[in-house]
Amino acid sequence: MRDVLVIDDESDIRELIELSLLRMGLTCDTAGSVAEGKARLDAETYRLCLTDMRLPDGDGLELVLHIQRQCPQLPVAVISAHGSIDTAIRAMKLGAFDFVSKPVELAALREMVKHAMQLDGDGDKATATAAGGQGRQLIGDSQAMQQVRSQIEKLARNQAPVYIRGESGTGKEVIARQIHALGPRAKGPFVPVNCGAIPQELMESEFFGHKKGSFTGAVADKQGLFQAAHGGTLFLDEVGDLPLGMQVKLLRAIQERVVRPVGSHQEEPVDVRILSASHRDLATLVSQGEFRQDLFFRINVIMLAVPPLRERLEDIEPLSGFILARLAERNAMPVPTLSQAALDALRQYAFPGNVRELENLLERACALCEGEEIQPEDLNLEEHKAAAPFGTLPEAEAVMAASAAGASSTVLALEAELARAMPAGVLRSSRPSSRRLTQQQLETAAASLGLTASQLRFRLLRWRMSEVLP
Repeated sequence: MRDVLVIDDESDIRELIELSLLRMGLTCDTAGSVAEGKARLDAETYRLCLTDMRLPDGDGLELVLHIQRQCPQLPVAVISAHGSIDTAIRAMKLGAFDFVSKPVELAALREMVKHAMQLDGDGDKATATAAGGQGRQLIGDSQAMQQVRSQIEKLARNQAPVYIRGESGTGKEVIARQIHALGPRAKGPFVPVNCGAIPQELMESEFFGHKKGSFTGAVADKQGLFQAAHGGTLFLDEVGDLPLGMQVKLLRAIQERVVRPVGSHQEEPVDVRILSASHRDLATLVSQGEFRQDLFFRINVIMLAVPPLRERLEDIEPLSGFILARLAERNAMPVPTLSQAALDALRQYAFPGNVRELENLLERACALCEGEEIQPEDLNLEEHKAAAPFGTLPEAEAVMAASAAGASSTVLALEAELARAMPAGVLRSSRPSSRRLTQQQLETAAASLGLTASQLRFRLLRWRMSEVLP
């Protein structure tokens, strides 16, 4: 087996890359065309293929597809011309491991090759599973979860940005940690950040760091999140909450792989893989002008959808067993069990808060139950079911129960409940044109009902109507 195959029609670039790889102690073969590259691949086994995008008899995308069909375990990276980021992203969507831009920066090349070499044996899946969620794991054998695990294993083998979409409480960070832990960056840092929890005036400093004296209170140099994640993974949770001004700066950092600390005149190279997540629909935010389209395309190279708990009810039993065992260990108590009636009650519940809500329900049930078997009354699910703060509306309940039939049913349910308390015309101005309300529409509706936006959000969650939340 040889280490690297370099395919480029420019002899000086082939020689430059070959010399750099030899200095890393790697064996290297070269080719100058698609046909020559395919012949090399047929005759020899490699640990990494590095190909230019423009070749005299074809392009790099053809080679990426050929490798995916003939030897899918071989990581392939592409060399793209400066300014051809879109082409490199297309290659990553087709299965490319990563890309480097021309003119080739040798430091970036060595980092990329180093990560690719680690795919061979350093990714210990047992270690990854243990470390994947800091005590949290992906539990369940439903078809939906099997598909998620399969996607995680595939995504762990490349460096493409991944956008993890799912409702609150579905385990998006757990999935991000698994992708990191199963991949070549597993020995590097995993740095999670909740984009909605950083004050807007501190965002640039938090992401990119700052120099001493750059602003009032900057009494020392500070490392940013990008620098802290160097060599590893930066997980941008709730990325949809970023203000537009910060989105511009984030796009440049991701695209150019450099950051400039506040107060500095020099840029610093950073080597991070970007994983992002949101419970909001970023495509809808783009259409509403609340999220930059170019940033959306950059972080959404590959999208992984996380199923809500109500779509994998068969996983409730193993999930509950895992959670109860962990609670028992933490509290030094015997492991409680669920009675059949309690398990049946959980399977009939919609779980607007998903796995996180299941954890909270079981923790409270453990504290309330008499003995070691949890009964339905210990779960107290009635308190969590559809509350009616403005009076019970049977017609709204019926529509909500059928909300899975489509977005229009959900919107009608919202209208049926809110129309009782809204002044004429307010609901029409609040009604969304698509599945979700905007934040402004939510605030308008809440104000009309004498509530805060947070109070209305809480009630909609209890109505099992998280689909309409911004």
